[in-house]
Amino acid sequence: MEQRVEKKMGWEIARDVEATKKTMGERAKLSGTQVKSFLKYLVLFGVMFVLACWLAGNPFEFTQRLPSEFVNSKGWMGTDNWTIIWWVVLLCAIFEYMDSAGGMGYGTALTPLLLMSGFDPKQVVPLIMITEMVTGLVAGLVHGEFENVEWKLRPMNETTKLVILVAVTGMLATSISVTAIYKVLQLHKFWVKMYVTVLLIVMGVCSVLTAKTYVKYRPNLMWIFAFVGGFNKGVGGGGYGPVITVGGLLSGVPVKSMVAVTSLAEGLTCLAAVITWFVLLSTGTIVDYMLLPSFVIGTILAAVGAPYTTRVIPEKFWKWTVPIYCCLLAAYSFYKIWPDIQKRLLS
Repeated sequence: MEQRVEKKMGWEIARDVEATKKTMGERAKLSGTQVKSFLKYLVLFGVMFVLACWLAGNPFEFTQRLPSEFVNSKGWMGTDNWTIIWWVVLLCAIFEYMDSAGGMGYGTALTPLLLMSGFDPKQVVPLIMITEMVTGLVAGLVHGEFENVEWKLRPMNETTKLVILVAVTGMLATSISVTAIYKVLQLHKFWVKMYVTVLLIVMGVCSVLTAKTYVKYRPNLMWIFAFVGGFNKGVGGGGYGPVITVGGLLSGVPVKSMVAVTSLAEGLTCLAAVITWFVLLSTGTIVDYMLLPSFVIGTILAAVGAPYTTRVIPEKFWKWTVPIYCCLLAAYSFYKIWPDIQKRLLS
């Protein structure tokens, strides 16, 4: 009698796709079910956009227009004015695409850029949490439908266990950091950006050094990466993807499946962050949703389309692209914070 061998890890499916569909053209063909998934998730984002427009109009006492440099330059302080900011839409689309396809970049790159452009952290960080909550969950599920990973509960395979481990640890760490940074300590945004930048540099160097080899799977390392990534997410809205994705590669998880794990776990981690922010609202913390409609428009297609790119392009490409992209994010973050470092050194 032929014995059936159950898949236990969850990343065999991506390698099977590349083995049976050897060209990018073959992997680019989608089934009717997969096409319907695109439409289903686009409807979800349509509903989210309507809610975003409503929140941008400050319908509650805890939603107020914050006096950031951008708001003051527009003369919007004391009003409920808002508009679609198309350069923000473009940035959201680019970085969300890279985040869902490569496992990092949305909050990590977007947060410092928007803060440097004159927005307040409370106009950026909570909104990144909200959009990442939805896009992370959607992208993670779409990765499964596009066979970049297999999610299996009975029996539970390793990728599903990994998501639970990373998500639960990240939820705890995010809740701690949001409360500590924005309610208790109220750190200056310079130190928030400095912390994330230094960590990105370390992770970028480590990822490039290990890009050539296939590391033995060591799941116990992911507890550390999950906590650090979750803490970063709460601190500045970014620095989660690079730590979790690169941490997974250093722990021996194949890159395509690790990107999927990061997306789904990030969605769950951001859910905890959003809940924490709503709890803080009841204690007097103010949030400005002015940018939320722009964020939603920018993330609509990217979160659904990026997993498709991950499926089509070979894993060897992603094995080098993800570490190099992490290094570029680190260099970009350092470049953006360098003027502040100079000021503090000279003062």
